[in-house]
Amino acid sequence: QVQLVESGGGLVQAGGSLRLSCVASGIVITRTTLGWYRQAPGKQRELVASINTGGSRTNYADSVKGRFTISRDNAKDTVYLQMNNLKPEDTGVYYCAGKRFDRSWDENKNYWGQGTQVTVSS
Repeated sequence: QVQLVESGGGLVQAGGSLRLSCVASGIVITRTTLGWYRQAPGKQRELVASINTGGSRTNYADSVKGRFTISRDNAKDTVYLQMNNLKPEDTGVYYCAGKRFDRSWDENKNYWGQGTQVTVSS
């Protein structure tokens, strides 16, 4: 049974930082691309960052590039999202996600965590 469990969300002032963590189980970590989606109120869910199986390649949405860093520790079955210089528009529910390395991101097929709330105040 696949499970992804996020932690680390909370309330932070603009300009502050948070680090999200996601621990996965029930998957072969070395065959799984991992990423973070977020959904702001009234908006569609968007892929914020992704990282390949070995952690050597990353991708970021333009809106977070230079501020967020995704990383993974396969020995701990964990993916992280370091969020720096947070802005109010970063507010939303952040979801850990995974997919087979040889497949495309597909919101109907991805593995999903339950989400963790990130609120950035001004």
